[in-house]
Amino acid sequence: MIKRCKWVTDDPIYIEYHDKEWGIPVHDDRKLFEFLILEGAQAGLSWITILKKRENYRKVFDDFDPVKVAQYGEEKIQELLSNKGIVRNRRKIESTVNNAKEFLAIQKEFGSFDKYIWQFVGGSPKINNWNRIEEVPVTTVESDLMSKDLKKRGFKFVGSTICYSFMQAVGMVNDHTTDCFRYSEV
Repeated sequence: MIKRCKWVTDDPIYIEYHDKEWGIPVHDDRKLFEFLILEGAQAGLSWITILKKRENYRKVFDDFDPVKVAQYGEEKIQELLSNKGIVRNRRKIESTVNNAKEFLAIQKEFGSFDKYIWQFVGGSPKINNWNRIEEVPVTTVESDLMSKDLKKRGFKFVGSTICYSFMQAVGMVNDHTTDCFRYSEV
C-alpha cells in the first residue's frame, strides 16, 4: 500500500494533487499566480473545495493571466459573483484583481515573480524532516516575512498561514512527512 501524507483523503482529486503537484518546485509565473490566488480563495474553507472548483477558476479567470485579470472591472466582478463554480465572495474576487495588479508590479521590478518569491527561501526549497503531520507548522519565519512584504506591496489575502500553504504547494518547502512516498521524490 502506498503511504501518503495523512492529510490526503481517499478523494481521487486530493490523491492526484498530492501525488503529482503538491511540493514540486514551481518557477512559472502564471502557475505561481494561480496558486497565490487559489490559496487566498481557500481562506476559511477546505482545500478540497478549491480543488474541485479549480478548473472553473482557470476558465473564468482567463487561465490566471495576470495581465487580463488586472483589467477586470465592476461588470466582470458582478459576473464572477454570480458564478457558482467559484467562491462567490466579493472581497476575495476583488483581491484577485488587486493582486494581479501588484503581481505585475513585482514582475516589472524583479524581472519575474519567481525571482521575487523564491528569495524568501534563498532560491531553493527548504527540506523539512517531519515524521508526523502534527509537527508541520502553519507559519514560519519565512512565511511571516513573505506575508509582511506582500501586504506592504498592497496584496490582499496573504496572511502568514496562506503564505505558508502557498510555499508548501509550490515546493518552496518540502513538507511531505518522511514516511510519505513523495518525500524522497520531491
